Amino acid sequence: MADTMAHSASTTRNNTNTAIGILVLALAPQIFELLWSFGTIFGLGGGRGPLQVLLGHGTALLAAPGALFGAPGSSEGLLALIYTYPLLAVAIATRFVKVRSPQDYIGGVALIALALFALWASSDLQGMRGFSFGAGTAPRMFSLLLLGLGVAVTVVGVLTDGPHLATYAWRGPLFVSLSILSFAVTIRPMGMIFAALASFMIAACGTPETRWLETLIVGICLTAFCSLLFPYALGLPLQLWPSFLIR
Repeated sequence: MADTMAHSASTTRNNTNTAIGILVLALAPQIFELLWSFGTIFGLGGGRGPLQVLLGHGTALLAAPGALFGAPGSSEGLLALIYTYPLLAVAIATRFVKVRSPQDYIGGVALIALALFALWASSDLQGMRGFSFGAGTAPRMFSLLLLGLGVAVTVVGVLTDGPHLATYAWRGPLFVSLSILSFAVTIRPMGMIFAALASFMIAACGTPETRWLETLIVGICLTAFCSLLFPYALGLPLQLWPSFLIR
């Protein structure tokens, strides 16, 4: 009896934690824009300030249920209607269902979130006109297929027994993402040579097994190859050296 009660309490606690995680995922785009908007206070970047972001998304979240019977009228309204509210419904349902395979369930929810976000991101693109494909046809088609796959995986996580969540290795995805951001930020002011080498070295930090001498040699060779391939072999107008050296 005591074991049954302890297991029930553990299941309830796990479901609550999972529901909170999905709730945060549902509000992730709004939270990200809010955090990004604080940069405008210090003159970093453009866009709306924090108060405008809060007002815009708050109004859209409150008005989204009524938008089911009319046009949402704004990007924030579409985001709430297409992305946030479906995930909020999933978060509420998670609190009351018995998840038998947490790894499959959360993986399915992640696929659903990705598909819903892609549907919102492509909502302003032109769709089908008769038999002619528009710019938004393929993204929406693949998003709907991904959405169906995510729903199927989520249902499997509820109906079948499976593994619990495995330990998430954050180091690799973190440094790979940082390397991509580094390349995007430095390619124009610093040129191809610096941006490619710096991006490669940052990505190499994603594993503790990196041998730095070998990594540096490979990075230099790869940078030299890219510096010859893109500007000269392919004829792309890429800047090789930093701007302050060219002026």
